[in-house]
Amino acid sequence: MSQAPEQPRDPLGLTILVAVTFAALCSIRLTTLAMPYFDEVHYLPAAREMLAGGEYINREHPLLGKAILAAGIALFGDTPFGWRIFPLLAGVLTLFASMRAMWHASQSRFATFAFGFLLASGFMLLVQARIAMLDIFMACFLALAAWQFTAAMRKPEQGRSRLAATGLFLGAAMAAKWNAIPLAMLPGIAFFFARLSAGRRRLFTSRRGIPVPGVSLLEAALWLGAVPLAAYALSFWPALFMQENPLTGGGLFALHGEMLALQTQVLAPHSYESNWPDWVLNARAIWYYYEAVDGIQRGVLLLGNPLAMLLGIPALFWCLASGISERNWARTGMVAGYLASLGLWFVAEKSVQFYYHYFVPHFFLLGALALALDALWQAGNRRVPMLVLGSSLAIFAWFYPILTAARLASPQSFLDYAWLNGWR
Repeated sequence: MSQAPEQPRDPLGLTILVAVTFAALCSIRLTTLAMPYFDEVHYLPAAREMLAGGEYINREHPLLGKAILAAGIALFGDTPFGWRIFPLLAGVLTLFASMRAMWHASQSRFATFAFGFLLASGFMLLVQARIAMLDIFMACFLALAAWQFTAAMRKPEQGRSRLAATGLFLGAAMAAKWNAIPLAMLPGIAFFFARLSAGRRRLFTSRRGIPVPGVSLLEAALWLGAVPLAAYALSFWPALFMQENPLTGGGLFALHGEMLALQTQVLAPHSYESNWPDWVLNARAIWYYYEAVDGIQRGVLLLGNPLAMLLGIPALFWCLASGISERNWARTGMVAGYLASLGLWFVAEKSVQFYYHYFVPHFFLLGALALALDALWQAGNRRVPMLVLGSSLAIFAWFYPILTAARLASPQSFLDYAWLNGWR
């Protein structure tokens, strides 16, 4: 008699353990820097104005991320804890949701663990989860959308509700920061081409076939097209209560014209500016903070884990080749997500760009590396994956003080971490 196919066990408990450990690492010295630093100086004043119903500032970005920061101030006070508690929670949720998405996409316990491990030790998620910026909220909503979309394909009996949740989270991601727009388009495009490949005669109305049986292409357009746009539009509701209502005299369309003009204005050169080739090579870091206060030297460096970021590049090429040849949609999805999120910066008319714009692409880079390590693991080669993960952890441990504003020995301590000139 033929045996039943093996059913891999859901690594939910392991996922929670990784997320809780990451939360603990993020919380250390969260409030040590008692003043706003780096781009907190832009977003915190905007959040305060939203709370007071005052001036509409920081007009180039949507409102949702700043509204979440305002909620933190309202609940916990206008203090470093109030500023940064919701970014920290968003970072932990980002890690958890990313691992859930990997599980549903790969059905591999090791790939799920490796992805979470690489993200937690990859520097960027930790640093962005400890600062009151908008990027962590955008990443959080994108990770939640990826979780729900992959779960919809894996569990078609929950497909309708999962797709609806996907749409809501995609709209929220765009409402946090516009960088999410290319990725917000991917689920709908993927659904269309998957259903097209199923060869249904009634392409738009048939409910049979991949990626989510029971949901027609027309219905998917509602959940993955109309719902995100509606959620995005509703995110501007707090603007109605500002001293200067930006929705009068042209409404959302006029406001977005102004936002686009602000996004594409020519800015003065910045000492930390870089572009996408620098990001891919991990060649240009940003010092979010490096000062001595009361005789104590501290610093915060935004950089990618040098080992994982470089190994991720060949892993992407492997995912592309093996994903196409083996029709593995998890691998091709990593490549598509990477190209969509990074490709924005090939054409973006933004005069000054920074390494933190690589934050979202780096999720797909590390996801590709996790899938490549998983392939080795499943083939019986346990040594290489464990060596990579162990080395990633060792490098993370070395850099941890400069990622979390620890006390440094001297003003020249940055040389312990600035291995390249582009990291200085």
